[in-house]
Amino acid sequence: MPASNDNGGRQFALPPELAGLHRLFERGRAAIVGNVGPLLEPTNRAGFLANTAQLPRRLFSHNDQQSTWMAFAPEGAQYGWGGRFGDALRSANAASVFSQISLFGNAIFLTGDAVAPFQIGAGGVPSIRVIDATPASLSGLLRDHFTSEGARRSNLFERDYIDISRVSLDANDELDSALQSANTLSTQFPASGLGQQLRAVAQTIGIRQALGAKRQVFFVGMGGFDTHSAQANDLPGLQQSLGDAIAAFYSATEELGVADSVTTFTAADFGRTLTANGDGTDHGWGGHHFVVGGAVRGGDIYGNIPVAQLGHEQDSGNGRLIPTSSVEQFAAPLGRWFGLNESELNTALPG
Repeated sequence: MPASNDNGGRQFALPPELAGLHRLFERGRAAIVGNVGPLLEPTNRAGFLANTAQLPRRLFSHNDQQSTWMAFAPEGAQYGWGGRFGDALRSANAASVFSQISLFGNAIFLTGDAVAPFQIGAGGVPSIRVIDATPASLSGLLRDHFTSEGARRSNLFERDYIDISRVSLDANDELDSALQSANTLSTQFPASGLGQQLRAVAQTIGIRQALGAKRQVFFVGMGGFDTHSAQANDLPGLQQSLGDAIAAFYSATEELGVADSVTTFTAADFGRTLTANGDGTDHGWGGHHFVVGGAVRGGDIYGNIPVAQLGHEQDSGNGRLIPTSSVEQFAAPLGRWFGLNESELNTALPG
């Protein structure tokens, strides 16, 4: 996506709460991509209001637009584009169980045809209560009994479930062992949920060689941005948490010597309306996003940022911005950097 030269000579600023991201932008390590969102075709106000434009399904619905951002279809989608990226490069990952790692639940974004998300917690490998609460003298027997059952079961579903459980238990042990022997990071991370998730990501990147993973996709998250009310009070703290956590994570990649090999990007279900509802804003469509990393051509705005006015061609109503860049356009440069060829990109990003 080319850098934008059509923002009318306007000047832009970031709020002071995003000072960490601003410093990275000034260093050329962060870029902004303007007005990104799900699209089926280029769309403007006239086509939207006349119902002649092809539109993504279930616009303005949180769960459905989160899924559409991650998997190009509303809730119930099968594969995400992060998972498709993992599928394309699975042969390069000897330990593919560690190629897709989520610290924010079972995200469809990381699910592919051949790869699946491996979930860990901000504190490392999550506890499995039925095993970890068992006395050490019995836990080994319990594991052996549980994982050996697969060979004796005739029901294919039961066998698959047991096989997956065995792989997960083995992976937990492998990851826990590698983390225990890892060097401690000196980078200080915020105590926020996002800060601790990104700290765990940095620690996991630090043991990538022990895990045998050459290409990895991580998923982290934070909530609270559905600011229908109390926006003036809540938004600054959310911005502070986001900016400080990402800035600390970039510092950690420098400490690990992998800043050029790690790219961080933001995503969200949708932006907010330009109009206020009295105490906040309502569900929008297009939004502006950050891309951060040593390989990023930063210090620039890519795409287009519509004027902060109502009634223009990219306003679908009430200041809901119609995206000017699709999620696929946002994702394609990330996929090429990650190592996908054009054929693989067409499979991962079908739009």
